[in-house]
Amino acid sequence: MAINVQKNKSNHHYLDGQWMMGRGEDFTAVNPADGQIVWQGRQATPAEITIACHAAHCALIPWSRLDFSLRAKYVQNFGQQVEAKRLQLAYLIALESGKPLWEAETEVSSVIAKVSLSIQACQQRNATQETAAAEVTSHLRYKPHGVVAVLGPFNFPAHLSNGHIVPALLAGNTIVYKPSELTPGVAEFITQCWHDSGLPAGVINCVQGDASCAKALLKEDIQGVYFTGSYQTGLQINQQFSNRPEIILALEMGGNNPLIVEKVANVDAAVYNTLLSTLLTAGQRCTCARRVLIEDSSWGDQFLARFISLCKKIRIGAFTNEPAPFMGPVIRHTHALAHLTAQQQLQQAGGESLLTMSLLAENTGLLSPGIIDMSTVANPADEEIFAPLVQIYRYRDFEQALKLANQTRYGLAAGLLSDSQARYQQFYQTIRAGLINWNRPTTGAASHLPFGGIGRSGNHRPSAYFAADYCAYPIASMEQPQLNLPQQLLPGIEL
Repeated sequence: MAINVQKNKSNHHYLDGQWMMGRGEDFTAVNPADGQIVWQGRQATPAEITIACHAAHCALIPWSRLDFSLRAKYVQNFGQQVEAKRLQLAYLIALESGKPLWEAETEVSSVIAKVSLSIQACQQRNATQETAAAEVTSHLRYKPHGVVAVLGPFNFPAHLSNGHIVPALLAGNTIVYKPSELTPGVAEFITQCWHDSGLPAGVINCVQGDASCAKALLKEDIQGVYFTGSYQTGLQINQQFSNRPEIILALEMGGNNPLIVEKVANVDAAVYNTLLSTLLTAGQRCTCARRVLIEDSSWGDQFLARFISLCKKIRIGAFTNEPAPFMGPVIRHTHALAHLTAQQQLQQAGGESLLTMSLLAENTGLLSPGIIDMSTVANPADEEIFAPLVQIYRYRDFEQALKLANQTRYGLAAGLLSDSQARYQQFYQTIRAGLINWNRPTTGAASHLPFGGIGRSGNHRPSAYFAADYCAYPIASMEQPQLNLPQQLLPGIEL
């Protein structure tokens, strides 16, 4: 199938319920599988960003005062709009991000499923409570923070931004959305779905642009920032608000995730789960296992040989290829070149290339998988390399494996492939991460659970089902309908 892709300048900023072209500098988005331009537009200017924030402030009071059921209805209408256009959205995600169409379709399903899960989460985690005692009634209620900025990533351009937007709107916040400049068309499509849902003007606003656009947005009068991206960018956001501690920050910042592989009976399952952990979305998931720890034994040798063999045989290519590829390109040709440089740096540090990552086509993001043995490297760099590049570490015993797994300042995801429940219990008790999986890929996550990490991976604001927690704040009220004097006054007071 195909959809019409806008290649001419059009109206790409959504301000106060209206689309407009904008007056900023031109920028484009390309298909990373072939480098062809698929979107053209203009960046939002600081003045246009101010307009977006003003519109969000004007819409805040009427939106937050709506009954929750009415806000939920708008969100459900949005879900119905996405459902009706799921094929077009999947195609657009694949076109702009390069991921295979089958994977883009699963992302669209996640966008739709987020609606009912967020409604359930908000009702559960932000439930009001009332306790009566004598003449006083105690209430627990929740209020929205206000106008919040949502800064979206490129790897899941619809789902991850949506994971902030939906719970924020349900809680009564209004939004200024700045998507990744690498996937602006998806953001435009999603915003149109919100428009078509009948959402009141100003409740959501979308401004397109690069990092300078995001910096201008964060200088505005906002009450929250919801961000998904790199540690370096998250750190800059945190520093920017060091003198504004009243601003709620929800920062998801990736990981240098370990996967420990023990000797197991089902070797094929272990190899398959390792492949999904390391190479899904061309290694561009924050939960991808960057470090695979394999026991140093003949079984480990056999496992590693099979893993290398499977990596050599996987299909890589454009989402339009038949049969369908497992893996598409990384997001940009420039990113691919940076990843090749990172591979070279690991080699220079003493890593042994078991399978060399290489560029498959000029001016694209198409990379073959890379596998590099870092077992003999002392003090390897603790970095998240957002690419299909796997670092191997061989361990003598399980205690050493646990020590190696924890040698990171990140703490998002960790996994263990083992037939031993006792080993898993030891792994669970020892490992430092927010997502801990046993005999499942590290890239597997459930929307009915929290999603977030510790250390450099986040600031203790997990998303997914727990996003409701950072979208509203609790109010404690002591209420008494009639003003009365107590029967006994405190000592020292005479009336």
